Amino acid sequence: MAAGIHLPDSGETIDLQQQVARLQALLEASRQVHSTIREEDVLQQVLRIVVRELEMAGAAFLGTGLAYGDAPHVGDSITAETAALPAYPLMDREGRRMTELLVTPPDGRELTIYEADFLEGLALQAAVALENARNHERNMQWARVQQDLDAARNIQRSLLPQALPSIPGYSLAFRSVTCYEVGGDYLDIVEQPDGSLLLAVADVAGKGLASAIMATSFRAAFRAMAISGPPLDELATRMNEHHWTEGEEARRRYVTAIFLRLHPTTGMVEVVNAGHNPGFLVYPGGDFCQFESTGTPLGLLPGMRYSSQECVLTPGARVLFYTDGLTEVFRGDEEFGPERLLDEFSKCPAQKADDILDALWATLENFTEGGPQADDMTALAVCRGEAMAETNE
Repeated sequence: MAAGIHLPDSGETIDLQQQVARLQALLEASRQVHSTIREEDVLQQVLRIVVRELEMAGAAFLGTGLAYGDAPHVGDSITAETAALPAYPLMDREGRRMTELLVTPPDGRELTIYEADFLEGLALQAAVALENARNHERNMQWARVQQDLDAARNIQRSLLPQALPSIPGYSLAFRSVTCYEVGGDYLDIVEQPDGSLLLAVADVAGKGLASAIMATSFRAAFRAMAISGPPLDELATRMNEHHWTEGEEARRRYVTAIFLRLHPTTGMVEVVNAGHNPGFLVYPGGDFCQFESTGTPLGLLPGMRYSSQECVLTPGARVLFYTDGLTEVFRGDEEFGPERLLDEFSKCPAQKADDILDALWATLENFTEGGPQADDMTALAVCRGEAMAETNE
């Protein structure tokens, strides 16, 4: 090296050569450490470099169970046996200690300045590689979770009614939008043996995956019981007992539900409300009635009995069932509320159920000023057309 000729002290030239060699060795070590994205492989690579390349007697990482060569047993904390060993912490970008590299020098001697300097640089590179490996693993885990949630969302959507029954003189529509990938709202339409139509809107306590699983279980039980066409009060009572017997976790995920049986030829409707938001029935002249709750939510208390309400859906009348995601939306501290929902539903000029739901969703979006959705939102609308008046005369 030409620079070495002009140095009066050959020891300085040797130091410079050592520095170059150290940097080259550290660069190669860094390449090896960053060559993998698995956390354990990163740590094992570091241990091999310390023992094989730096010729230490042994090395270990605190709290990982990983050791190489003649290294003492290392647990989750420093012991009297390991306290005297050279230690190099691996810190993340936030300054948090991820683990600590413990080194056993050969013959118990002290480390040279060169060795200590190399280990400090190696620890810095190892910390970066370790954090990258952990971030990669978290990203992989999240991708798997997201893939499962996407599949669950598609399955839950497929369990909604795929085709609405065509009933002359009536218009039916529903809309269900989850807060997360899946949700705890449930909506169903089941044709009955006597020609009537059974409609249900329900809301499992909470939201997210746990509530979605419970909603799927609720659907299976509801359909199994509804197929024989029992009276609505009996159906609600049996659903309550079934949910209660599902166990403690199911009881915590109790279900509010409102059921309606429609006899299309007469317009007669029967409604049972089990702890749910009141359903709205609005007549053409502006009069309305509400289907209030006649019992506790399903699965909350055993032995509950429910009563039904009956009325006639006259030509031009409309019904709205919904979950509290439609009423519990806010603009600042102001809640939309059921009174405003009833008012918007009553004065909506549309006669088609899907147009009514479009108008309600637009109103809610305007009210929240584009704010994020905080709960699952589900609604079912049933309208009896004015033309039915002429048909029935």
